[in-house]
Amino acid sequence: MKRFFLSLAMIAIIASMSMAQKIKGSDTVLPLAQKEAEVYMKKNPSAKLTVTGGGSGIGFAALIEGTTDIAMASRSIKFDEKMKMQNGGKTSKQVIIAKDALTVIVNPSNKVSKLTREQLEAIFTGKITNWKQVGGADLTITAYSRETTSGTYEFFKEHVLKNKNYKSGILSMPATGAIIQSISQTPGAIGYVGMAYVTKNVKEILVSFDGGKNYVEPTVANSKAGKYPIVRPLYFYYDAKKEASVKPFVNFVLSAEGQALIDKVGYLSLK
Repeated sequence: MKRFFLSLAMIAIIASMSMAQKIKGSDTVLPLAQKEAEVYMKKNPSAKLTVTGGGSGIGFAALIEGTTDIAMASRSIKFDEKMKMQNGGKTSKQVIIAKDALTVIVNPSNKVSKLTREQLEAIFTGKITNWKQVGGADLTITAYSRETTSGTYEFFKEHVLKNKNYKSGILSMPATGAIIQSISQTPGAIGYVGMAYVTKNVKEILVSFDGGKNYVEPTVANSKAGKYPIVRPLYFYYDAKKEASVKPFVNFVLSAEGQALIDKVGYLSLK
């Protein structure tokens, strides 16, 4: 009888442990995942979800180490990260949960309101150093970037800089909120953030990817219509062996209710 009660206790402990799940990674995905987790836990009182940021690279590292159940990412998993998972006996499973428009922002006092991809490349690689070179005031450009562990850093480098290196001395920020705050306080500043992070304290730049023929405003409507050029998928990654435990939350995010939350938070739903 004692053994029977002991086994029941063990089952209860294992069940309670399976209810508590950690979600870690991309700062871009963070506000979205926090909102999804908040609503999910209200609907499922026994579920305990902890959501923290740090960057896509941090999320993948935690997934490899087995210290998170879901890695949030604003880029796809790298080959070496996938290999590290396999070497640890894990198989990565990818789910696209939403999309995000990457927005170029400047200080509100800046008279420049539009830039071409080529001009952005020149600014962030250090070829253009003064706003007067792109029709603005005689003011030194202060460029802000996310740090190298960020998926946003990787995506911007690949799609806007065409894989050219950021200039030396670029100001790397550990979090998106820090970029918003720095640019709002620095007249000559420029940076890039996920659309959902944009506040009234910064100014959005219209972007052209066709050499200046068409400049497109970073709005939800333009992004969903395929007009705005800097749009990327956002991901959840998890170990395939843990699929049964993470699937209920993942399915909620992909449901009609979960996708409606995505639009409310300021991201782009999949439908």
